[in-house]
Amino acid sequence: MPIDPMDDIELRSVQLQFPNARGSILEACEQRRVPTDKGDIHVAIQGDTSKPAIVTYHDLGLNYATSFAGFFNYPVMRGLLENFCVYHVTAPGQEEGAPTLPEDYVYPTMDELAAQLLFVLSHFGLKSIIGFGVGAGANILARFAHGHPDKVGALCLINCVSTQPGWIEWGYQSFNARFLRTKGMTQGVIDYLMWHHFGRNPEERNHDLVQMYKQHFERAVNPTNLAMLINAYIHRNDLHLARTPPGTPGTETAATTLKMPVINITGSLSPHVDDTVTFNGRLDPTNSSWMKISDCALVLEEQPAKLAEAFRLFLQGEGYATPLSTPASSPCGTKYHTYSSIFFANFREQQMQAMQERERQLNLRLGQRLRETAINCHHGENNNAASNDSAVASEMEEEEDELVDQDQEENGNGNRAYMTTTNATTTDTSGTLYYGTQNNKIRITENPLPEPVSS
Repeated sequence: MPIDPMDDIELRSVQLQFPNARGSILEACEQRRVPTDKGDIHVAIQGDTSKPAIVTYHDLGLNYATSFAGFFNYPVMRGLLENFCVYHVTAPGQEEGAPTLPEDYVYPTMDELAAQLLFVLSHFGLKSIIGFGVGAGANILARFAHGHPDKVGALCLINCVSTQPGWIEWGYQSFNARFLRTKGMTQGVIDYLMWHHFGRNPEERNHDLVQMYKQHFERAVNPTNLAMLINAYIHRNDLHLARTPPGTPGTETAATTLKMPVINITGSLSPHVDDTVTFNGRLDPTNSSWMKISDCALVLEEQPAKLAEAFRLFLQGEGYATPLSTPASSPCGTKYHTYSSIFFANFREQQMQAMQERERQLNLRLGQRLRETAINCHHGENNNAASNDSAVASEMEEEEDELVDQDQEENGNGNRAYMTTTNATTTDTSGTLYYGTQNNKIRITENPLPEPVSS
């Protein structure tokens, strides 16, 4: 019976080979509680602890799973993580299913949250880290890097704010913190959090993603704990960074701005674009870059491919071995050579092949000319032998000089890898022609290539 193209067909046993499940990061991470001077904080470890360390810090209303699960489960990032170990740090009371903090608990300030990272590094024995922060987490990592530049090798900051809050932000966030304490997660707080992460009109770009984040804010966030974090964020002070022109008397660039390489990223639709521009103006232009990704506000979720590529190239520029483009057969990647090593390997291989080909052509041409000359000398008259030998030597020297000049023009280095002695042409009593010095003779026979003989 023919099947109508418009009939419904039931598909069975259809599944993704590499599902991009957000919850899989929870199973892949080792959960730890790290004691600090302000209470314990939650740290999730993803990867081999013997590899270089990447420390992440989340934004307001999120935790390590909701902020980084989708991005680090992206195929390119899963291949990248085989060369790194990621330590996801969660602010106090912001982890999944966290109990309400006591009323007498004094929540750490932004500077104290940054100082807690010292306990994390000491607990895991980390000498240097790569910082990866978003929003409020980017501000915390920037504070830590400014205070401890020897412990941070590089920074990737998204929507980082380096100034203290303005009056509008302070007013909105103060109301949000009050409502969270008294009424819980209200619609006004959800709307502000959605604007903070997605900017304006996010449902026009990705309706499903927006609904997922709204459900997370309504059901999975402890409102009292979030109010404490928001209160600490709106009472932040300025980072006191300044770009000092080189040679300015009485100032020192290393003491006023970040010393390590920084990549400053934002989305074109994010409400924090101006803040990232201000932050970029305070960084040293020789070791920092500003990147605005189009058609997104929450870069981690809306443009993970572009962010992953930028982060991978940033790490590669700092000397870390990162995967090349992902093969079609393996979404996680299998190659871990740098582009420079592959380029120079191919370049050296091409140069060796070209040199071998030039040497072969030179030997063939010299061998052919010497064979012809040897035959002429053998059948020539004895009284013209001396003059013929002189003419042959002169002609051979001109031929070799011509080939050497050609080789020097092609190589550009003037090196002669195929001849190291002074050339001379001699004959013995039997009429056999020898080419070379007395200590390095080459017998000319009927073989295609010259045959070295001992003196």
